[in-house]
Amino acid sequence: MTYFAAHAQALRDPEGFWAQQAKLIPWFRQPSRTLTENPDGTHQWFADGELNSCYIALDYQIEQGRGEQIALIYDSPVTETKTQFTYQELKDKVAHFAGALTSLGVGKGDGVIIYMPMVPEAGIAMLACARIGAIHSVVFGGFAPHELAIRINDAKPKVVLTASCGIEFTKVIEYKPLVDAALEQAEHKPERVVVLQRPQAQAELKAYRDVDWYQIQESIKPVGCTPVKSTDPLYIMYTSGTTGKPKGIVRDNGGHAVALLYALRNVYDMQAGDVWMGCSDVGWVVGHSFIMYAPLMGGCTSVFFEGKPVRTPDAGTFWRIVEEYKVNGMFAAPTAFRAIRKEDPEGEYFRQYDVSSLKHIFVAGEKLDSPTYHWLHEIAQKPIYDHWWQTETGWPVTAPLTALGATDLRIGSTNRPVPGYDVQVLDAQGQAVAANETGSIVIKLPLPPGCAQTLWQDHSRYLNSYLGMFKGYYHTGDGGYIDEDGFVYIMGRTDDVINVSGHRLSTGEMEEIVATHSAVAECAVIGVHDDLKGQVPVGLILLKDGVEIDPQTLEQELVAKVRQEIGAIACFNRALVVDRLPKTRSGKILRAILRKIANGETYNPPSTIDDESILPEITDRMRQEGLVLQA
Repeated sequence: MTYFAAHAQALRDPEGFWAQQAKLIPWFRQPSRTLTENPDGTHQWFADGELNSCYIALDYQIEQGRGEQIALIYDSPVTETKTQFTYQELKDKVAHFAGALTSLGVGKGDGVIIYMPMVPEAGIAMLACARIGAIHSVVFGGFAPHELAIRINDAKPKVVLTASCGIEFTKVIEYKPLVDAALEQAEHKPERVVVLQRPQAQAELKAYRDVDWYQIQESIKPVGCTPVKSTDPLYIMYTSGTTGKPKGIVRDNGGHAVALLYALRNVYDMQAGDVWMGCSDVGWVVGHSFIMYAPLMGGCTSVFFEGKPVRTPDAGTFWRIVEEYKVNGMFAAPTAFRAIRKEDPEGEYFRQYDVSSLKHIFVAGEKLDSPTYHWLHEIAQKPIYDHWWQTETGWPVTAPLTALGATDLRIGSTNRPVPGYDVQVLDAQGQAVAANETGSIVIKLPLPPGCAQTLWQDHSRYLNSYLGMFKGYYHTGDGGYIDEDGFVYIMGRTDDVINVSGHRLSTGEMEEIVATHSAVAECAVIGVHDDLKGQVPVGLILLKDGVEIDPQTLEQELVAKVRQEIGAIACFNRALVVDRLPKTRSGKILRAILRKIANGETYNPPSTIDDESILPEITDRMRQEGLVLQA
C-alpha cells in the first residue's frame, strides 16, 4: 500500500483501517468493537478487547523465538557501565520485580511513581507495572521535591520507586533526600519507598517505610501477566499546564500498542532484530514510546543510554554507540544535534566512527532549523527526517512513512500527516484556511488509537484544554500552515506569534533565519513590549564554541539577514549574545519564560527546567541591555 492509499483509507474508514492493524497485536481477547464515540466527543478504541502490554513486549517475543536475542542494551558512559539483556533475561527480571510489587500490595489499577535515572531498573519497573496491571507514572529523576509532591498527590501511588542517585556529567545528584522532602510535603502518603542503591551514593533507608530494591526480591516468585482492558490506563505522564498545575496525560493499553507497532514498522521502518536508539529519557514520552514499549513490542533491540550527546565524554558519543551496536535507526531532539554541532562543527569526532549500519536519523521535540539539518545531513550522509508529535498523542502526527517509500521531504516541514490523523489549519473563527496560510494546527476527530482521551482525575480539563476551542477538533496548541502538496509546517506554539504594528509575525521564522549565521549555535527570538509598535522581536544568541565576533557586528549582520528575508516590517533590530539559554531537561528553550522576563511579569519556573540558576543570570543580562520592561 502506498502512503496516499493508506492515508485516504484511514480517513475514509478509520474503523476498518485500525481493525486491520489491531490484528497484528496478540490480544488475550480480540476486540469485537473497534471505535466507540462517547457523548462528550471523546472516543474509545477496541473497548472490549483484553491484552497486556508487558506480554506483547516480552513473553510474546519469546514465544516467537526471540528469547536469546538482545532486547535491551544499557550503555552508561557516566558510570563506565555496559550491560545487555536478552528477551528471556529481561522477562525474568521483570517477572520477579512484578512479584516484589505484588508482595507490597500493588495490584491492578494501583498507582506507582517511578523517580529514577536512566538505569535498566527504571525500564524493568515500567514493564513490571504493566505486567500486573498497575499504572506507572515516571517522574524525571531530579525534579524538585515540590513538583514531585504535586504528582504524588495527583496520582496517589501506593509505592514510590527511586534510586540513591542520578548522575549529570560528573555530578552526583542524591535522589533520596529529594524524595523524603517530597513525601513530607505531600498530603498523600505512599505505603512504601523502594530504593535502588547505586555505588556513587548510598541512601539512608527509613525502617518504617523504605525497602531495598534487591532485598524485596529475595524469595519472590515471578508472576505472570494480568489481563487488562484495552481502555485501562497503562501510565500517567505529566506535562506542563498553563495554570501551573501539571496535566496528567493518560495512556490506554490497547490503542497504545496498536499505534506504536504501526509507527515502529511504517514510520521508522524498524523490523524484528533491528537495533534502535531512542536518545531520550524514560521521564519523557519518547522514552516511553520509543525506548521501552515500541521497540520491544516490535521485536527490536533497544539502546538504553545514560549520558548526554556531549561531554560524556565528548561530541562523538552518539556515533560511538552507532558503531559499537550496529544501530539501524535513531531518534533525538534537534537540541542534541545542535549541542554536537557546537562542539564538533567540522565533524571530526563523527569521522572517527563507522556508522554504515544507520539507515536514517529522525528528529523531533523542537523545530529543526535548516542549518542544523544541512550540517547533520552533510556529515552523516544519511536521510534526516523531521517529524512532529506531542506527549498527548504518544506517537507521530506528521512524519515520513519510510517503510511505504514516502521518504520525500521539504526543509522546514515535519512532513505529511501520518495515516489516522486528519490535520487541518483553522483561523480564529474555526474556518479552514487556504494552502500556505497560517493558523491553528488542529486534528479532526476522532483521534487515532494511542492518543490521550482524558486527563487523570480531571476529564473536564481535558475537554476544555483540547476539544473546547474548535468543535469537532483537537487543538494542538501549535500554529503553522500546510502547503499545496500536504506538507505540514509547524511554526511554534500559537503564543510564539507576535503582533508588530498590527502585523502578526512568527518568531519561529525569524529564528530560522538567525540560525543560518555561521557564528550562531542556537537562538531564541521573543516578542517584547514596545510603546509604539506593541511588540518587537529580540534575538538571544548562543555562539558556537571557539567563535570570536564583535557583538555589534553580529547584531548588524543578523538584522540585515532578517530584513532581507522578511523585510523591514519585522522590526528585528536587537540581538543579544548570552552564555546560556534556559531549557527544559528535554532541550526545549523556555521562550514563554523569556517573554515574561522581558515584559516584567512574574513567573514560576517550570518543573521541567534543566537549571534554574540561569534565570536570574539571564534576567540581569537582559536588564543591563534595557530589555526588561519595568513593572
